Amino acid sequence: MTLPVGTTLGGYEIIAPLGAGGMGEVYRARDTKLGRDVAIKVLPDLFVNDPERVARFQREAQALAALNHPNIAAIYGLEETGATRFLAMELVDGESLAERIGGTGPGRQGSPRPVPLDDALAIARQIAGALQAAHDKGIVHRDLKPANIMLTADGRVKVLDFGLAKVEAGKAGGPGGAGRETQSPTLTFAATQAGVMLGTAAYMSPEQAKGRIADKRTDVWAFGCVLYEMLTGKRAFGGEDLTDTMAAVVRGEPDWNALPADLPPDARTIVKRCLEKDRAQRLPDISVALFLLNEPRSATAASAPPMATSRPLWKRAAVRDHGRGRRRRRGRHRVERPSVAIDAGRHALHDSARRRPAVHE
Repeated sequence: MTLPVGTTLGGYEIIAPLGAGGMGEVYRARDTKLGRDVAIKVLPDLFVNDPERVARFQREAQALAALNHPNIAAIYGLEETGATRFLAMELVDGESLAERIGGTGPGRQGSPRPVPLDDALAIARQIAGALQAAHDKGIVHRDLKPANIMLTADGRVKVLDFGLAKVEAGKAGGPGGAGRETQSPTLTFAATQAGVMLGTAAYMSPEQAKGRIADKRTDVWAFGCVLYEMLTGKRAFGGEDLTDTMAAVVRGEPDWNALPADLPPDARTIVKRCLEKDRAQRLPDISVALFLLNEPRSATAASAPPMATSRPLWKRAAVRDHGRGRRRRRGRHRVERPSVAIDAGRHALHDSARRRPAVHE
């Protein structure tokens, strides 16, 4: 049931609806005590007596409360007024990444188109930073997609909607995450017998589509889907209906030729390794993608012609670290080693490059 403008929930007054979905209804509201606008996410009346949905709503609040990162929308409180449960959250003004790509954001008119390369890589860095902060707290988003990523006027990225987040046992104040929830990509609620997709199909990992346990590599996959869509202006996996889309996720391949010709080789490798269907071959941690995206070459190669003799980033990084190791053995000063995840990522990229023939585009 949509709340009319002017409705009061505790100390908040509803100003306008912002959107609605299976996970809740979102409104712009005025915090009458602090004099600021906030976002209010209301648990739909249909689910107020559903223990599973109430527990999921509480897990979202706990997950957000555990996170403090500039690229994740903050939570102000989990509240209840009468039979209405709601979250009070940071209001993010701007356009969603879906609107940016689709050309439907404020002041934009047109058809879907790629995000300019430098902008896409800058946005990707911020998304990766948000995911790394969540993963460090044992939180897997599980529903990363352009519609859940907001872009502010000053270029700040905000990742939203942790309604499907899974919290590891003992992490983020949660009781162990998914509890008894099914690992299937649909959750069926007895009240309606309506299937609610656990993650939008086009961004679901193959393991999600197959109903298997999803870990942080599911977010790595979704990150790859989002990055591909920013770079090409179209989804990595699509179809005429849900069945076709999920079949493409499980068995299909993106159109790799659609990636920009001036995309830095290392950024191209990131996209491909994020979208490995076998998660054992996927980038093991989003920190690897963030590390590589933060390398100077990833930020500047798009504006400079590629050098035919340039050594790939993963190989240069490996050689550089090998040299550091030799100096560490010979010298008297200690040099900190890179993280295990980054080392594993470099080895993964190295193995991929040795196994696969070059793609000429």
